[in-house]
Amino acid sequence: MSTSKNRIIVALDYDDGDKAWNLVEQLGDEACCFKVGLQLLTAAGPQFVRKLVDANKRVFLDLKTFEIPNSVAGAVDSAGALGASMVTVHASGGSKALNAAVKAAEPYPDLIVLGLTVVTSMNESDLAEVGVRGSVKEQVLRLAKLTVDAGCQGVVASTLETQVLRRELPKETLIVTPGIQLDGGKSNDQERVATPKAAIQAGASYLVIGRAITKALDPKAAFLDAVNGMP
Repeated sequence: MSTSKNRIIVALDYDDGDKAWNLVEQLGDEACCFKVGLQLLTAAGPQFVRKLVDANKRVFLDLKTFEIPNSVAGAVDSAGALGASMVTVHASGGSKALNAAVKAAEPYPDLIVLGLTVVTSMNESDLAEVGVRGSVKEQVLRLAKLTVDAGCQGVVASTLETQVLRRELPKETLIVTPGIQLDGGKSNDQERVATPKAAIQAGASYLVIGRAITKALDPKAAFLDAVNGMP
């Protein structure tokens, strides 16, 4: 399997486990990593994560945990026990929560803890609405540095911030980039988006692609278009 294929995380944003599994089967051996977020986890339960792991798929468990440190630690421990490969924690929860996540992941050497910086649906006016001063880029960099200092292996940020993060963070830091759309794709509720080529050129480690693949008439063809669109 090519390196490019390994860098794409297909977002299973479904409200039904059967529909999600149907897509996994359509993609077959082409796709190795899938995102399970709150919608699918709530609809299909943790057994869906186990099913993916049993099928030798890597799972990016996008919990976006934003809680007290003890609850964050419990969620990360449960993610590791399920066999997840990646789990997200809101960096806005602060260093105590991030440290708790890192500590909870220690028994699971293959589990990567990612600090979520600013979700891709937010822009400057949204940040101002919740009392955050400054630009999105400034807030992303602030939270990314907090995440790395806490010992997390990587961050989640849009392509618009990836280039500055790649300059400012240690070179081994993983950068997972959501908001990826294929050329000619329809706009959606994400404000900060980019193509696979732009994301990789900016320095992204992994790309999270959802509707551009899951809503395509031919999901496998769309997946391969994403792979072929990477430099």
